[in-house]
Amino acid sequence: MRVFSSLGCPGLSLKETLALAARHRIEGVELRALGGTLDLPAYFRREFGEPAALADFVATQAVRVVGLDSSLRLVGRDEARARDEFLTFIPWAEALGGVWLRVFDGGKSMDGRELGQAVDTIAWWRRQQAENGWRSGIMVETHDSLLTVSALRRFLDAVPQDTALLWDTHHTWKGGGEEPEQTWSVIYNNVSYIHVKDSVAKTTSRADYSYVPPGSGTYPMARLLEILRRERYAGVLSLEWEKQWHPELPSLDEALVSAEKTQWW
Repeated sequence: MRVFSSLGCPGLSLKETLALAARHRIEGVELRALGGTLDLPAYFRREFGEPAALADFVATQAVRVVGLDSSLRLVGRDEARARDEFLTFIPWAEALGGVWLRVFDGGKSMDGRELGQAVDTIAWWRRQQAENGWRSGIMVETHDSLLTVSALRRFLDAVPQDTALLWDTHHTWKGGGEEPEQTWSVIYNNVSYIHVKDSVAKTTSRADYSYVPPGSGTYPMARLLEILRRERYAGVLSLEWEKQWHPELPSLDEALVSAEKTQWW
């Protein structure tokens, strides 16, 4: 399923975000920002009041909400507060039918200490999920420390076998310096969701690359798609257009047009 993250259109309302997806024949959206805020539970409370009202509204739309992106890190500081903030997402995720909840890996290297904290956070979540009968599940994004095959192996050997991963393909390619084939060979059993984006080797104050419209950069998208076709991947493929963090980028609408014209995905 092709979707996009609302990180690319952070100022739009939920209605406008779903309409943008419908115009581009995109099946679903992943929600990270709405109405100018990253605090999705606060946005939902302001606009809909109760989870049931959100569910009723989304049920009338042609585009699905497939995930809610939290800021929880498996490895991080102020653990109690972070977990409490994460739990505010649950009523809304459950009202939507039980959708994916994104969490970050956190940490720097997933060494022994970080791995222990990550395992503990996942165990905490699973206890909460079982005790409350929640349908929603977490997916761990390869964002900070899970960028290399070695780190991913350590992680997957330590966590429950069915732990779901959100594979940010650009992070492992640029941050980890590894080709998609290398990463996939280790994580294929756990990948339920994939982020994609494109870039060129142009150094900025933030990184040694610059994001560009899909199809105009050097990310090996054709090779990734070949892997996914060959392996019959049936999960989500999400364009993460980082307009929220890079306001100089063209609009998400323009990025989607570029992806369509170049048949990028």
